[in-house]
Amino acid sequence: MVALAQDMQSPDHPARPCLVLSNVATAGGLAKARGMGIDTVSIPHGPFKGDRAGFEARIDAALRDAGADLVCLAGFMRVLTPDFCARWSGRMLNIHPSLLPKYRGLNTHARAIEAGDAFAGCTVHEVTAELDGGPILGQAKVEILPQDTPDALAARILPFEHKLYPAVLRRFAVGDHTPVHLS
Repeated sequence: MVALAQDMQSPDHPARPCLVLSNVATAGGLAKARGMGIDTVSIPHGPFKGDRAGFEARIDAALRDAGADLVCLAGFMRVLTPDFCARWSGRMLNIHPSLLPKYRGLNTHARAIEAGDAFAGCTVHEVTAELDGGPILGQAKVEILPQDTPDALAARILPFEHKLYPAVLRRFAVGDHTPVHLS
């Protein structure tokens, strides 16, 4: 989130950050965003137990009230419903810690190591109703080293996430869906 917001605050960026939203009131990104002068809101999902539509309606209202044109998910660990994805279709991105279509979901680094893969990485994709299944807009590839643990691999991939997501957003914000590749 910070890498995206910092990049968007550059005068030549085609997009501007208008809101940072989290479902966790204590999320560190909220304080960082406020420190950058970006509006924030927390919408905890707990009070909406059994009412995903109500939870997502609150998120949707907050995004629209802020004037959001695009949504960039980063560490938002809730599966969004097909209805919400449809409302933001073509305008919502996510970053995922694997070289999609491999390893959708969780524990991606451990799964890549256990499979004996030579490379791991991260992917920025459009969000669709299919979990981690939207069109791929960029990937960064990192070699898996023999001594890698899931945490060590994640730490080596993180700087690539911070470069890839802003690069993809810059293109996407002007309608360019050409994939970005980093290694």
